[in-house]
Amino acid sequence: MGIEKLLEGNNHFVEYEFSENIEYYKELLKGQSPHVMMISCCDSRVAPEITCHAKPGEIFVHRNIGNIVPPGDWNVGTFLEYGIGHLHVDTLVVCGHEGCGAMHALAHRHCGDDAFIPGWLRHAQPALATVTEKNPYPDDPEKAKEWQSNLEIENVRLQLKHLRTYKIVRDSEREGKLRVIGLYYRISDAKLEVVDPGKPLKHDGKSS
Repeated sequence: MGIEKLLEGNNHFVEYEFSENIEYYKELLKGQSPHVMMISCCDSRVAPEITCHAKPGEIFVHRNIGNIVPPGDWNVGTFLEYGIGHLHVDTLVVCGHEGCGAMHALAHRHCGDDAFIPGWLRHAQPALATVTEKNPYPDDPEKAKEWQSNLEIENVRLQLKHLRTYKIVRDSEREGKLRVIGLYYRISDAKLEVVDPGKPLKHDGKSS
């Protein structure tokens, strides 16, 4: 897709979606008031506004490689401060997904000579350690898919913990102003699942 394709898509959006709902889009000029903020992956197959069937203005989104929340990160921190402190969003979501390339790279150390990716993925390393301790990476391809899914879900749990290292999240959650939730998106059936923060990983019964 080149720039021409983007402009063509914008023309289609203006002609059909925008023109048919012009009053809604005029209201957006007055400001935004989303009720959900989401940290999700940059993966081009996973667009929260599409998978959640949401309109512009409904979800305040931060996307990065692997839906990671590094403690003390300026980018994530400003997102949290603005969303919680200024937009008064009451629901905060970390959303992982099936077939995540970042989690595959983490598990198999496929970063080559990349300068930045290895350092970024270290913020997901404890999730890999948890999954590997429970079940070593299997040779069977189908079990390997399930293993990676476990890693992707465990990474969501880990990033929820990282979110609570931010004072604004801890305080808002304690005061009952904010709900913090993990979600997992399965590309294979397009369904979202709520991640239970305390649910143990599935064990294949073969590893010690």
